[in-house]
Amino acid sequence: MNGDEQLLRGRVYGAEHDDPDPGPKPGRTYAELVGGPLDGLLLDIHGWRSEEVDDGAALTTELSRWPGGRALYDPRSGELRAPGPGVTCRFYYTSDTP
Repeated sequence: MNGDEQLLRGRVYGAEHDDPDPGPKPGRTYAELVGGPLDGLLLDIHGWRSEEVDDGAALTTELSRWPGGRALYDPRSGELRAPGPGVTCRFYYTSDTP
């Protein structure tokens, strides 16, 4: 694991690098990002409709194949979701896009 990857583990995607508490907040719902450049981050999906969760996410990152591009993450079909709050599902890395 390189230094960038260690810096990201346990953080919420989009948290500022100098945030003293970049981790999950009580009462919020998260998807764990698995694989790819954002592996180990949590994505805040609080308030997302089921259909939105099913669609996954295209997340801007400087760590993708194309810096400033997007890393694509999707849930696995048929994988169960836990009732929220907390980490309720996983999004798996599928590819990068410019």
